[in-house]
Amino acid sequence: MPGPTELIILLAIVLLVFGSKKLKNFGSDLGSAIRGFRSAVTEEDKQNAVETKEAKPETSEKDAS
Repeated sequence: MPGPTELIILLAIVLLVFGSKKLKNFGSDLGSAIRGFRSAVTEEDKQNAVETKEAKPETSEKDAS
């Protein structure tokens, strides 16, 4: 695991190679992708819950006897 000094040097090199503007765009694109992924997972979980609830027949204890 690199120490703090190595991380600072690595970040400085990345900043020099890509520039601050590209890194800013990369960060915002990454944030948008993560938000999209989370919303898709949440939406699918909700859909699966609705489908499971609709597929499961509602039975009372009298019907089970």
